[in-house]
Parts: sequence; C-alpha cells; structure tokens
Amino acid sequence: MKKRMQPNFITKHLQEYSSIYIFHTVLFLMGVIFGAIVVNSLSGTQKSDLFYFLNEFFGQLRQGDLVSANNVFIHTLSYNAKYIGLMWILGISMIGLPFILVLLFLKGMVIGFTVGFLVQQMSWKGFFLSFVSVLPQNIITIPVFIAVAVISVTFSLQMIRKLFVKSLYQPFGPMLVRYCMFFGVAVLFLCVAAFIEGYFTPHLMKGLLNILN
Repeated sequence: MKKRMQPNFITKHLQEYSSIYIFHTVLFLMGVIFGAIVVNSLSGTQKSDLFYFLNEFFGQLRQGDLVSANNVFIHTLSYNAKYIGLMWILGISMIGLPFILVLLFLKGMVIGFTVGFLVQQMSWKGFFLSFVSVLPQNIITIPVFIAVAVISVTFSLQMIRKLFVKSLYQPFGPMLVRYCMFFGVAVLFLCVAAFIEGYFTPHLMKGLLNILN
C-alpha cells in the first residue's frame, strides 16, 4: 500500500504544480544562459587571471595532487545545504518569495559561467572538461535546487493564502512538518551529490586531462 501511495503522491504533486516547475526550470536555464554571456563581459586581464588559476589547478590534478575527498565532500555538502536552507527560511518568511527565485537564477548563472569560461578558453577540450567536472554531481544537485525552490515558493504562497483568505482552513502544523521533511530528503540527495563531487569527479577530471594531453 505504501509503495503505491508514494509514487501516486509524487505524480500528483508534479501534476498539480507542473506550471510552477516549468517556470522555475526556465528561470534556472535563463540563469545558465546569462552566466555564459557574462563570460564575454570579462576583461582580458580578468580572463587571464582566472585561466592562470585554472591551469594551476589542472596541473595539480595531473600530478595526482588531489584535494582531500573528505574536505571536498564536507565543503560541498555544507555549501549546498546552507544554500537550500536559505531558500527554506525564505519560504517560511513569506516576504522572501522573490529572493528564492533570485537564488535559483544565481545557481544557474554560476553553472553557466563555469561551462562558458571553460569552453571559451579551451574550446572543445573545455567542453569535455566541463562535462566531467560539472555534470556528474549536478545531475542530482540541479533537480534538488529546482524542487526546493518550487516547494519553498508554494509553501510561501500557501501561507499568504492562509493569512489573507480567512475562509480557507488548513492546519499550519502538518504543513510545516511536510515542509521540514522535504528539506531533510533534499539534504540526503545533496549528500549523494557531494559524495560524487568529492570521490569521483576529481578522478574523472584527472583521467580526462591525461588523455587530452
């Protein structure tokens, strides 16, 4: 019975909020495109400095001087958990609704800038490097960020409706419990993404760098 209920709940949720998911996905993609465009606005000096540090990092990878996987895992998980935690708090505050959208856009912008810079500076080599350095963990991270943004926005909208539509009765307690549970599940998925980024991505990058050179 539980196995039937869970997929039905997820399907029902996606159907009910499909338009909001589409909006947030488009917003995220706009951030990616904008981030790639921002690369062109950098000065020659800024590009040179960034590429210098990038080459230093790649050189360390080639020599096998990898950053501690545990440190990468902890840092990545901490950063992403704080990021979605901020979305979660903004969802409860109601007035933070527009900032949730800004955070999602910025997340897309960072990814777009990273990929755009690598491709611009290293051509097809940069494309393959961005593929192995950005894609593996973000297969999980991106859907989590979009889902958290959607849940935070819908929770905020429900709170606003509850505040201003007096005839609408919906207990606050169960709403908050579901909201907290979803955040907990999101953090679990981010743990998997951080594990991939810490323990697999550096080795994929090192292997590719050795092949390209």
